[in-house]
Amino acid sequence: MRDTLKRRGLVAVGSMAAASMVAVAVTGGVSSATSGTHQVKAHASSSLPGLYGNIPAPSGKPVNGGTVSIAENPGAGPNYIFPIVPSALSSVFTIYQFQYLMWRPLYWAPVGATPTIDPGLSLASAPTFSNGDKTVTIHMKTNWTWSDGAPVDAADVEFYVDILKAAVKESAANSGNYSPGYFPDNVASMSVPSKYTLVMHLTKSYNPQWFYLDELGLIVPLPSTAWSKASPSGSTLAFTNPANAKKIYDFLNAQSKNLATFDTNPLWQVVDGPYHLTSYTSSNNAATLSANNTYTLGKPHITTVQLVPFTSTAAEFNQLRSGTLDVGQLDFTDLPQVPQLRRQGYNVFGYPDFGFNYMAFNFLDKTGDWNHIVAQLYVRQALAHLIDEPGYIQGIFKGAAVPSYGVAPKYPTSPYTPADNLNPLYPYSTSSAKSLLTSHGWKIVGGTMTCEKAGSGATACGAGIPVGTKLAFNIDCATIFTFVCQQVDSFVSDAAVIGVKIAATQKTFNFILSNDNDVSAPSNDNKWAMTDFGGFTNSVYPTTNTLFNTGGSYNFGAFNDPTMNSLINASVYGGNPTAVKNELSYASKALPGLFQPAFDLVWAYKNTIQGPVNSFASLSQYFLQPEMWWVK
Repeated sequence: MRDTLKRRGLVAVGSMAAASMVAVAVTGGVSSATSGTHQVKAHASSSLPGLYGNIPAPSGKPVNGGTVSIAENPGAGPNYIFPIVPSALSSVFTIYQFQYLMWRPLYWAPVGATPTIDPGLSLASAPTFSNGDKTVTIHMKTNWTWSDGAPVDAADVEFYVDILKAAVKESAANSGNYSPGYFPDNVASMSVPSKYTLVMHLTKSYNPQWFYLDELGLIVPLPSTAWSKASPSGSTLAFTNPANAKKIYDFLNAQSKNLATFDTNPLWQVVDGPYHLTSYTSSNNAATLSANNTYTLGKPHITTVQLVPFTSTAAEFNQLRSGTLDVGQLDFTDLPQVPQLRRQGYNVFGYPDFGFNYMAFNFLDKTGDWNHIVAQLYVRQALAHLIDEPGYIQGIFKGAAVPSYGVAPKYPTSPYTPADNLNPLYPYSTSSAKSLLTSHGWKIVGGTMTCEKAGSGATACGAGIPVGTKLAFNIDCATIFTFVCQQVDSFVSDAAVIGVKIAATQKTFNFILSNDNDVSAPSNDNKWAMTDFGGFTNSVYPTTNTLFNTGGSYNFGAFNDPTMNSLINASVYGGNPTAVKNELSYASKALPGLFQPAFDLVWAYKNTIQGPVNSFASLSQYFLQPEMWWVK
């Protein structure tokens, strides 16, 4: 359920910003845990809103050795290895739960369940801004190394940016986090005044909060000494030459498309993360990773990590019940059986992800004049009244969720969340939904809501909607977890009560990412009206840049609103560090999609697996940190 850079089932790669955040609950008071070299604390709280279960403090001393098996989400296994990921393949599962085990981002976030930068796991200190916020200086740490012995230095950051520039020049779809005009287009030039210092000269002034927490957090330094070539046995190329950068990108991209060689290609064995890939099955995306003995922060205690594929959540839960799976995410239909899992020796914990869940509208679908219908705000408002958040939380999520009415959730807390994201603007009410439609020229005819008054007047259906148009459309839902389609089914049922006919179809998560996307699959614009793949994971500074701005790389349904564009620009270019609040407030009113509850990501893990509290809390944010665990 996140996409990257915001795609929940897709993901948003995030970065920094200190904020007052909730801490995860632990058993037995205050527990101190070490995350890399950065010490964080987790405080006990039995009443933390949104919390499901708890995470016991670790017991015993770390022990070296052992294997941990971790479930992949059904239909969402990692399927791309090069850390410049095309938009059609960009997800939290590929990036956070696979690539980040091998290649570390420049700035690491979150700290456990807290959306903030972890200095101990970051490869550089916080950037400094000068020259009217047009010059950014990054000081790399001097102790990080690649597994081949080369240092992780400023040239590796420069290499990433130059290769990314070549990638998006070929096609905007070559990077899921790319929007034209933004990073890396806004980097006019770079210089490396010393081995561990990189200076970026930007094309204009940017909000430092945004550039640090959103843009720089997307950078993944790459091994320039090992990957600067255009063929397996080719000579080293000067990557700062754009022509050479293109050759290098084309080579690396082609290698990453060959899934059958992920585990044998020597390119992918040069890593700076805690693990390297030793086995990969292209038919089902199963992966095995082994400890990187030269990992800068110390060889991981866990020797082997197995990423195990599943065809369904039921199959995954059966392995948890039988004790053959060490770590797995629970479907909400399984929550009644949690007491049994605990008796069998599992800890169970859940907390909302810092992101949002929604059903996306497709504003380009011309089928049945849907593009004209969905362009009407009153229609989107009527459909928003059909989202029964209280009912979903109690019925579908078994209480393991909290209300959420916009991009920034109530939990985890963030200083950037506007007040009107905390309460419903369009509370659940089928009568309110029906009233909005009938007051704008619609009437139920033969059981279907039908336009009876064409035109753009206040009491008419709206521009481009002919008399006789029926409010009938389709929606796809991802089968990655049963709750995604359960929410859609409830929405469809409530819509039918007021004559709105919606045909729901179940699709795999990866299918929806590749096909229900106006950006990467424009030939399918007229094949879907709405889709629910889950949602997006926010950056630490939760702007919707790339999501809801015109032409954004993650703008699934081509939402196009000048006011939204203007507010996003203020968040990106303005000097107001909290301008994003205005942006998110407007998004909750403009409804580029229908917002849904913030559900807890509930994980079960064997109590024989020990580690710092925050290393388990990060599971709720889609991050795997097995390098901090040990087998008791």
